[in-house]
Amino acid sequence: MKILLTGATGFLGKIISDELNKDHEIIKLSRTSADYNVLLDEETVEFKESFDMVIHSAGKAHFSPKTEIENKSFHNVNVIGTKNLLKSLERVGAPREFVFISSVSVYGQDVGIEINEEFPLKACEPYGLSKIEAEKIVIKWCQEHKVVCTILRLPLLVGKNPPGNLGAMLKAIRKGYYFNIDGGKARKSMVLAKDVPSFILLSCSAGGVYNLTDGVHPSFTELSYAISDKLFFSLPLKIARCISRIGDSLGDKAPLNSNKLKKITSDLTFDDSKAREIIGWKPESVLEYLKREKLL
Repeated sequence: MKILLTGATGFLGKIISDELNKDHEIIKLSRTSADYNVLLDEETVEFKESFDMVIHSAGKAHFSPKTEIENKSFHNVNVIGTKNLLKSLERVGAPREFVFISSVSVYGQDVGIEINEEFPLKACEPYGLSKIEAEKIVIKWCQEHKVVCTILRLPLLVGKNPPGNLGAMLKAIRKGYYFNIDGGKARKSMVLAKDVPSFILLSCSAGGVYNLTDGVHPSFTELSYAISDKLFFSLPLKIARCISRIGDSLGDKAPLNSNKLKKITSDLTFDDSKAREIIGWKPESVLEYLKREKLL
């Protein structure tokens, strides 16, 4: 197939490109260093060809915005960027299949067990809201143009040189200042980035909305031990609560406040049984991968 991949130079985009490039022609779109170098939030694209499939992986990554400009950047990149991509595709003809990389952030939950795809989309912060709006735009466009639509709601991505919270965790372990809180019991859903491309190929002709996880949902203690082969000091919850109250006066700048403590000490897992039952999703365990690869 001829596949257009947006966000091709991002963490997940590179992995998708490397894997699918073995058997398919990958046309890359990114801000730089791609076949099409475009700022989708600012302009449409003059494509020179049509595509069999589009994988829309480009987007503003999740972070805690500190200004109104940063708040708006989620809408600009994730919503306006998606609209501009779809307008551009209309000029050369719609693909047969469209895959949109979304996020479990659309559910808007900090606490929960085995949340499935039928759960209401309750996000109220800028990132989650932008992903909800982008999903709706993609679904409507695909219906109007008779395109098979697949939406993947991904949790924390795991791989070499990962971004986000796992990258911060690895940095803390390397520098010797990592510790768990309340025994590191909280379990979180995550998925290996390398397993996503194979699911795209399996699901693209069927379509649908899917959560993807490794099915294990490791705890912080299991995760840190798999990474380092060490058991880390655990800060008692009572002490952590006292520290978090001090942090509340500093807001989001504080290393620990009540909001962050709740997230760290609460289970948040997602149900991917739909992907397993309908598509035959059989991912590798994140813990097994970390024990084998040794990311430190």
